Amino acid sequence: MHTQSRILVVLRRRVGMDTTAALKPIVMLLFALLLTTAAEGVDPCATHDDLSIMHVYGRCSPFDPPKPEPTWANTVLDMASKDPARVRYLSALAAEKAVAVPIAPGQQVIGVGNYVVRVKLGTPGQTMYMVLDTSNDAAWAPCAGCTGCSSSTVFTPNSSTTYAPLDCSLPQCTQVRGLQCPTTGSASCFFNQTYGGDSSFAATLVRDSLTLGTDVVPNYAFGCISSTSGRSLPPQGLLGLGRGAMSLLSQTGPLYSGVFSYCLPSFKSYYFSGSLKLGPAGQPKGIRTTPLLKNPHRPSLYYVNLTAISVGAVLVRVDPALLAFNPATGAGTIVDSGTVITRFIQPVYEAVRDEFRKQVHGPFSSLGAFDTCFAATSEASSPVVTFHFQELDLRLPMENTLIHSSAGSLACLAMAAAPNNVNSVLNVIANLQQQNLRILFDTINSRLGIARELCN
Repeated sequence: MHTQSRILVVLRRRVGMDTTAALKPIVMLLFALLLTTAAEGVDPCATHDDLSIMHVYGRCSPFDPPKPEPTWANTVLDMASKDPARVRYLSALAAEKAVAVPIAPGQQVIGVGNYVVRVKLGTPGQTMYMVLDTSNDAAWAPCAGCTGCSSSTVFTPNSSTTYAPLDCSLPQCTQVRGLQCPTTGSASCFFNQTYGGDSSFAATLVRDSLTLGTDVVPNYAFGCISSTSGRSLPPQGLLGLGRGAMSLLSQTGPLYSGVFSYCLPSFKSYYFSGSLKLGPAGQPKGIRTTPLLKNPHRPSLYYVNLTAISVGAVLVRVDPALLAFNPATGAGTIVDSGTVITRFIQPVYEAVRDEFRKQVHGPFSSLGAFDTCFAATSEASSPVVTFHFQELDLRLPMENTLIHSSAGSLACLAMAAAPNNVNSVLNVIANLQQQNLRILFDTINSRLGIARELCN
């Protein structure tokens, strides 16, 4: 598709305009800016600030994966194929010590971890592109000499004047899952963790300066990775935005007052980025919120009270017990940045899917993780899906509800059932359903907010 036509289609979808004439001046201006930038040899990615959120397949990503166009749907399908392992991993997260997993050298690819943000570690700062993960606490990065690490970009402790390892005797060490310390004597705080369901790593807990935008966080504790195995570990590390003791919010205290928000750009937005906002300043005013629920057995996860789901005007009949929050079993609904498509436990998903099928003209077929695909010509009859949270309703835009095949001939309901070979009690609101929304996390006031925003 011609570049101007692409811009026109995106704008029409985003701003709701129906007339080409109304959009044409905007399209021409944007196109002219792109041409001017290219002609002057200016890198458009250089203008992105340090708290821009980039998709790993985007133009400004530091990685070099296959580009999503013209087969971006296949790219999403590939990412979604890793969701079952991610959901199993989320279901298994607990406050107790994790079972140690042997570490062996292994080649990795970009797996889970769809969105990255630019940070700097050490003094002077070394640039790293770390994955945002709202369901993990501790940050970690591959360090010089790492065995099995896939990225050529690693943190070099010897180049930082503020670097220091942490001892097993320090309180931060006891807050890390997979701790391996001697019962007596002094030693560096070593830990071993799994991630994403099919990866593991060994790391030493260290501290150094973390720079986020213009903010410098001194003595930030994170894992310095020495060896890895598996396919899902983010190449340049992870920034834990969970709500546990080792998370960014817990370590920064009054600097961010337990508040952050993000706006995730669409997978299709190759040239654009979203944003991460840290602290109460600059957050949307009057944003509608729903309470955050606390689970002491899974302290990192952001649970919300999903009370019902509507498809069109029909309130889907679901046993309330299937949505109820239960700290003892881990049941309930979480908001997660690392899962690609929303996953409901099987009875809930089947009820939503069956109602959706009633309102759309079939026949239906499957495509990868999606079992409700239909001719794109019937898309006009697709109903709006609404998530009903306590005190907040989220009406999903159609682009957050459907995914199209690469050929454009099929449209699919972009949701699926949680894997049924685990203790399937957890529902996960995933990042495809969060795109082009400002998601606010306020841990001090225990609330989560959602507002429409053009992230791109």
